[in-house]
Amino acid sequence: MKVRRSVMALVMAGLAAGCSTVTPAQTQPQSQTHAQAPTGNDTPAPQPTESNPPGDIPDDTVFVAYRHPGQPYEVKVPEGWARTDLPTGASFTDKLNSIRIETRPTASAPTEASVRSGVPSSNIRTVDTVARKGGKAVRIVYRAGSSPDPVTGKVVKDEVERYAFYRSGREAILTLSGPVGADNVDPWRTVSDSFHWTTS
Repeated sequence: MKVRRSVMALVMAGLAAGCSTVTPAQTQPQSQTHAQAPTGNDTPAPQPTESNPPGDIPDDTVFVAYRHPGQPYEVKVPEGWARTDLPTGASFTDKLNSIRIETRPTASAPTEASVRSGVPSSNIRTVDTVARKGGKAVRIVYRAGSSPDPVTGKVVKDEVERYAFYRSGREAILTLSGPVGADNVDPWRTVSDSFHWTTS
């Protein structure tokens, strides 16, 4: 009888020990355990660098006045652009953009029909008469190939805005050009609005 009691006591002790091996950690949801796992990368993802399309003139560009000696006009151009002097004006270039201003004598004021001459009709985007601070101008917008890059020889498709101003038998032609797709509406408006005839 004592032997049976001893055996029973041992069995009960074994069962009790077996039950004590279950831990509360095993009852936690697996998703919680995974959420606490280290990722190994605590640094934030780098933000993409903003970049302007080719030919976009920066918003912080400073414009300075240009006046050709002996010519009765003034126009503002971006500061620091390379200048090439011409007989009655100049051209200014920076990367893919250019500004050109020249004058010539003419018997009559330009018209929308006259500015179309010399430009293939298939390239013309629009022709109209616009008001600028320096007076009315006939404007033609068209597309043309750029001058070849002096290093690579590459030619890009340009969008050209040409303004013809007129006063007292003299025409001033302001030509603004940059790559198709460049957003230069505001800079080109600044330049074309700045043109005005002077007294000398």
